[in-house]
Amino acid sequence: MTGGLPIDLILFAMVAAFLVLRLRSVLGKRTGFERPQGEAAPGLGQAPAGREAEAIAPPPSEAGRRAVPDPRSPVGQALMRIRGADPAFDPIAFLGGAEGAFRMIIEAFAAGDRGTLRNLLSDEAYAGFEGAIASREQAGETQRTELRAIHDMSIEAADLRGSVADITVRIVSDQVNLTTGRDGTISAGAEAVTEITDLWTFQRDLSSTDPTWKLVGTRPA
Repeated sequence: MTGGLPIDLILFAMVAAFLVLRLRSVLGKRTGFERPQGEAAPGLGQAPAGREAEAIAPPPSEAGRRAVPDPRSPVGQALMRIRGADPAFDPIAFLGGAEGAFRMIIEAFAAGDRGTLRNLLSDEAYAGFEGAIASREQAGETQRTELRAIHDMSIEAADLRGSVADITVRIVSDQVNLTTGRDGTISAGAEAVTEITDLWTFQRDLSSTDPTWKLVGTRPA
């Protein structure tokens, strides 16, 4: 992605800054991921009284598309513990940010955009994605991915270990995925639209000033 000095490096820095700003817009404090500046996190489970059910329950207009578990369920209780550690956390806003990250990640993977993936993935997850991109490049293959629709975003699991929170999201989407070889012939996938169900796990250290929830694992549902 880099080139000769000085113009290419300047352009790279501008692109990198834009990607960071875009990342913060979908996974930062304005979507409910980040604690307000200067506000200390209370002890676990000490979210403001009477707000837990409001924070967990989805509004009627989002039902069936962005779903969060019942606050009385084990997953719902875990989300409330996360809310207790970070009062700014909101499950519905989290799902909105997760959807934005999902779109960015699958587009970046198809394009071989390592810079975007580096910002959105944990070290281990990035290594797996980067290895797949490198193998594709060595084979002279090109991947095309079209995200046609996202039908469902739902929180399937949550956990809080110390200050580290993990949230697993079930994502049902319609996609077109195909890989072409050097000669342009399709080596994998097809032009047909396929419904794909994934489970993506995001993680964040709630004690960190970095508001980014990073992708730490993916698997088919």
